[in-house]
Amino acid sequence: MYAIVDIETTSGSHKTGKITEIAIYIHDGEKIIDSFVSLVNPECFIPEYITRLTGIDNKMVATSPKFYELAKKIVEITENKIFVAHNVNFDYNFIQKEFKELGYNYNRQKLCTVKLSRKYLPGFRSYSLGNLCDELNIEIKGRHRAGGDAYATTKLFELIMHKHVQKKLL
Repeated sequence: MYAIVDIETTSGSHKTGKITEIAIYIHDGEKIIDSFVSLVNPECFIPEYITRLTGIDNKMVATSPKFYELAKKIVEITENKIFVAHNVNFDYNFIQKEFKELGYNYNRQKLCTVKLSRKYLPGFRSYSLGNLCDELNIEIKGRHRAGGDAYATTKLFELIMHKHVQKKLL
């Protein structure tokens, strides 16, 4: 079982940034069986350049749940699942830091779709999510939004799984 995750944040570093949106798609290896998507009040200012990129502004998250209010759900939905993301350490480090600030040690086995793509889908000029999805005709509804990017990562993951299974059978 897999928890395919994407987050949006207030900066590019987990050391200084906070989460503004999270999406988690639970995948059984064949299909999505559950999902969770929520804006997150980061309890800090969202810079204008982040708002331009994501469309998430301070007003949108003002009444959204804070991370600690979502923490139990995140733990439960990802429990006993492999944490999958495109550039997994980015998402994982942010989430792990948020939990550490709550005094909780969040640990999951990780899987990176960038690394998997390079291994099972060689030859692309770029392995960024946007470029890969463009070249593979995977539609991203809501680019730079957690739900849209996580769903596209799920479709990419399914494609990789299919290719991996085919290689194993040959």
